Amino acid sequence: RPWGAGQPPPETSAECPGPEEPAGRGGRRLRTAFSAEQISTLESSFQRQQYLGAAERRRLAGRMRLSEVQIKTWFQNRRMKLKRQL
Repeated sequence: RPWGAGQPPPETSAECPGPEEPAGRGGRRLRTAFSAEQISTLESSFQRQQYLGAAERRRLAGRMRLSEVQIKTWFQNRRMKLKRQL
C-alpha cells in the first residue's frame, strides 16, 4: 500500500504477527487462526465455486483482511478435505 509522504506504515501488534512475518529466524509462519466469520465467508464462497480466479481471490482477500496466499491455501486445503471425504 502506498503510504503518505513522510508517514510510516501503520504499526502491527507484537502479539499478532503479520501474514508475511516468519515465526523466528528461518522458521515457518505461525498457523492462521481464522475467525468464525472468515470461515463462514470462505465456506459460502467454496459452495459457489471450488476454484477461485485471481480477481475473486483478490476481492475476498481485501474484504476479509487476509493475504491472497492465505485465501489460496485455504481453498487448496478445503478441496483436499472434500476429496478425502468422498
